[in-house]
Amino acid sequence: MNKSEMIKHMAEKAGINIAEAGTAFEAFCSGIIDTLKSGDKVTLTGFGSFSVSDRDARQGRNPQTGETIQIAARKVVKFSASKDLKDEVN
Repeated sequence: MNKSEMIKHMAEKAGINIAEAGTAFEAFCSGIIDTLKSGDKVTLTGFGSFSVSDRDARQGRNPQTGETIQIAARKVVKFSASKDLKDEVN
């Protein structure tokens, strides 16, 4: 499912038009992004949680040349599915 399919699905389930569903979807995503940027965790009970963790700098290897390269430290977003979500999928 891509973004437009998700918005269409939201519109159908909520009984709203696609424009309103698109606005709601953008607000939802913006809320998650803003919270993660501030360093907080987003927990959606029954669905899962999003968090940010730090990945240390490390050495890697260019697969084409075999040359060793330095990979910079960075922040990564992690998602952990709740037990309820895992149970629904299985």
